[in-house]
Amino acid sequence: MNHTLMATGALPTAGGVDVPARLLGLVRETYLELNRQSARPVAVDLDTALDRDLGLDSLARVELLMRIERAFGRRLPEALLAQAQTPRDLLAALQLAPDQAAPLARAHSATQEAMHDPADRPVHATTLLEMLDWHVRRHPDRIQLVLLSDMGETPFTYTELLRGARTVAARLQQLGVTPQQTVAIMLPTCADYFFSYFGILLAGAVPVPIYPPTRLSQIEDHVRRHARILANARAQVLITVAEAMPVAHLLEALVPGLRGVITPQHATQGLAAWQPVPVLAGDIAFIQYTSGSTGDPKGVALTHANLLANIRAIGEVLQLTTDDVFVSWLPLYHDMGLIGAWLCSLYTGNRLVVMSPLAFLLRPQDWLWAIHRHHGTHTAAPNFGYELCLRHIREQDIDGLDLSSLRVAANGAEPVGPETVTRFTERFAAHGLQPQAMTPVYGLAESTVALLISRPENMPQVDFVDRVVFEREHRAQPAVYHDPHALRFISCGHPLPGHRVRLVDAAGVEVPDRIEGRLEFQGPSTMAGYYRRPDESRRLIHDGWLDSGDRAYRAEGEIYITGRVKDIIIRGGRNLYPHEIEQAVGELPGVRKGCVVAFGSADPISGTERLVLLAETRESGSQARARLREAVQRRVVDVLGEPADTVVLAPPHTVRKTSSGKLRRAATRELFERGDIGAHSRPVWRQFASLGWNAAALRGRQAASQAGHMAYAAWFWLVFALVAPPAWLAVALAPDPARAWARARVAARLLLRGAGLKLRVRGLEAVPLQAHIVVANHASDLDALMLLAALPAPHRFVAKRELLRNPAVRIFLQRLGTVFVERFDAQRSVADAHHLTELATRGVSLCVFPEGTFRPEPGLLGFHLGPFEAAVQARIAVVPATLQDTRKVLGDGERLPHHHPVQLDFDAPIRAAQAPVEPFTAAVALRDAARAAMSQRLGEKGEGAAVGATP
Repeated sequence: MNHTLMATGALPTAGGVDVPARLLGLVRETYLELNRQSARPVAVDLDTALDRDLGLDSLARVELLMRIERAFGRRLPEALLAQAQTPRDLLAALQLAPDQAAPLARAHSATQEAMHDPADRPVHATTLLEMLDWHVRRHPDRIQLVLLSDMGETPFTYTELLRGARTVAARLQQLGVTPQQTVAIMLPTCADYFFSYFGILLAGAVPVPIYPPTRLSQIEDHVRRHARILANARAQVLITVAEAMPVAHLLEALVPGLRGVITPQHATQGLAAWQPVPVLAGDIAFIQYTSGSTGDPKGVALTHANLLANIRAIGEVLQLTTDDVFVSWLPLYHDMGLIGAWLCSLYTGNRLVVMSPLAFLLRPQDWLWAIHRHHGTHTAAPNFGYELCLRHIREQDIDGLDLSSLRVAANGAEPVGPETVTRFTERFAAHGLQPQAMTPVYGLAESTVALLISRPENMPQVDFVDRVVFEREHRAQPAVYHDPHALRFISCGHPLPGHRVRLVDAAGVEVPDRIEGRLEFQGPSTMAGYYRRPDESRRLIHDGWLDSGDRAYRAEGEIYITGRVKDIIIRGGRNLYPHEIEQAVGELPGVRKGCVVAFGSADPISGTERLVLLAETRESGSQARARLREAVQRRVVDVLGEPADTVVLAPPHTVRKTSSGKLRRAATRELFERGDIGAHSRPVWRQFASLGWNAAALRGRQAASQAGHMAYAAWFWLVFALVAPPAWLAVALAPDPARAWARARVAARLLLRGAGLKLRVRGLEAVPLQAHIVVANHASDLDALMLLAALPAPHRFVAKRELLRNPAVRIFLQRLGTVFVERFDAQRSVADAHHLTELATRGVSLCVFPEGTFRPEPGLLGFHLGPFEAAVQARIAVVPATLQDTRKVLGDGERLPHHHPVQLDFDAPIRAAQAPVEPFTAAVALRDAARAAMSQRLGEKGEGAAVGATP
């Protein structure tokens, strides 16, 4: 039988005996409802592409799969939401699907066992690893999490979590991952995600969660965005599932430095045991790339101390105990799911019941049934999660549901809708939901995850504000009773314990109650900074306060969030808030709910912003679109009192969103201003071809660059081979150190010129003619060469005694008058320090590297005190000399130089304070002043320019 139906205008009968025909009828029915005005018939058969041919996006697929489940009484696998490309894929899954009631019949098995001490928790842990270790030692066989899947419920104990993590850690160590390197996790919700996160920490590395691809039609955007993120993070290894390997290998080809892609199931035979590495509270434990990260990704670097501070504060406010059960569908690549749900539960010792986000989207009632079956006390979701329940759950889906165990249902991660909170409370009150359980929260990655939380015992507070006064004066004046145009804001409560917030105006002055200001915060959860983005980190900090980027006001002690600063539209002196406009227009028939964006676009003629309203629709007829545009304008007038300047009706998939479903208003505005609205996405094969071509081009450029590097390195060593032997002989035959220095300086300059290395020297005129000590930072084996080429007058280098072991080096340095010092024998080291003082007192100028040996990480570290004590005792000046980019020419352990300019800055001489200051105190002050001068120089070019050595 040829299973082909024509999607025209009339609905077919839905009661066919043959499953394929009935399935195709459901596909056709869904398509027609989404395209009511389409006059073009579309053939629907088993091989019709759901995406390309029918335009069914994620929300439409959710609706289709729900209808199929209800029609056939079967539970489809959650992965089908992302994987199914044609009705044939749906048919194959349907034929294998179990009865819909089967999962609910399994179990009430995972009730929480009684705990002896609900307040018992790892209060003295300073890292997440110490936290896990504490639980393993105290109750190794206690169930920490229960994973819900299509296969049923799988519990995991603390011991199993640690065992799985150690296997991952051993695998990473085998691959050569070293402490503080980054490892990306691109996994769906599964046991391996939990193992991988702690496995990375056990290896001393830093986890970087990214979300797995969900739809092939958007694969190019996914790969390009994630390639930029992984490049910024300098990820060494990517952990993913076998199904995502094609995408992972594209990322591997596009990201320089990504040297391995592995799956959690990689063979472990012959794997060496995990080797413990030291991990400190100040080490980075998580990099969260903000969900809007695009061309210029910003990764929020959070330390173990940040995470534990936030976790402890959340647990205190939400009154979490070991007897509680947290039920979550939140994605683990997002901080609310990873930290708010899992790590909070892990710290407290309560059980976490976790399900896939795809399962929730397909059957939101399963979330509520999981709360029912496991007696869940806490849960959390963004506002859209509660809306999804209101729209898609039928009463027959929740017959017998009991939510009376639920004490906290947190609503956050996106603007909290007062109407959503009210409707959800009213709808599920009949199923035991207590109204005070609805808990609005506010947080941001820069504060780990949470910053403001409403007290669980309080009812949600909604404030009605006069719209005109607020939009023009930024004053939250209470509205008159039943004002239909009033703005409504919901309270997000109070700051977490130990944290502070303030609201300031444009000048940074705190504003009084009920005046809108910019929200700033501080506290132990505040991020360590944006990873490898020091300039961006500095922009956020004002007098020790970190700018949230949100606006808010305070009333009766409660904080009300009003909107993102970057999203507020300033039009004719009014501040317009896009969220309420988008919500109102999204309710119109014909408009795709959740796919409406309001933004401001600069109008050079009027000098203000135009209000642009972009709404996705499937309406195609000119008359239907004209009616819809008029309806949109009427709705905007109802909300604002005036129409939008521009209304754009766009096809599906136009609105840009983050991985967690948030609107990317700025990205959508860029699309509008480029004139790309309505541009069709390219076929999947063309996207893969484009990515493959770009990857091949990148590899080609890398190969060319590597060939150029090898050629330059060969040239450098050829020049060295020509210059070094006669230079060594000239220095060895010099009658005194002064002439040896002069000859060596000529040779050094010849080498730099012949090798094409440009040395830029500034401040040389500041170096005094009298005896002094030059102190320089140390980052490369070329540092002494640069100083030798730059300093015209003879200096005595101070070098480690180990260099005497090489005869050629020993003779060269001895002829220069180099002073050799002991680093390991304390008694001899003190004697060498006295010798430095004697030389300085006799008027000998010294050149010293007060740092020690090299390290791979950038950053200026501590200085040894010896040369500064010598300067104090001899009463001579210290001249700070700052070298930049010698590491880029020749890094530690490298033997192939790179072509890169080097800069050397000399600062003004620094002298020790005179008596009555103690010599030791004066030396410390001298050291700190010299180090501060170098730090300032290195800070001029950002983090990447900073160099350092281990003390």
